[in-house]
Amino acid sequence: MSHEQYQSIIEELHECMAACNHCYDACLKEENMNMMAECIRLDRECADICAYLEQAIVRGTPFISELSQVCATICERCGNECQKHEHDHCKKCAEACFKCAEACQKLTA
Repeated sequence: MSHEQYQSIIEELHECMAACNHCYDACLKEENMNMMAECIRLDRECADICAYLEQAIVRGTPFISELSQVCATICERCGNECQKHEHDHCKKCAEACFKCAEACQKLTA
């Protein structure tokens, strides 16, 4: 399959990566950074796996199913953590993560 057939997941991955990077940066500026430590860590993990999967799909990886499962798991964890916080950037990140996790799940079959 060509990467054009994966255009919607590529867009979800890119949006999630951008939301996680924004949340990561915003969390570093929060007053109580210790409270945000797990959110910051998961933002990085999620942004990295989304960027990697996006690139892997574009280059035609044979591991789409396996990588999508890992990505879905990390996105779900990041979304759950972000959801615990009241900051607008965390809420938006959680939403992007859950959408991306759902999209990735569809590729794991």
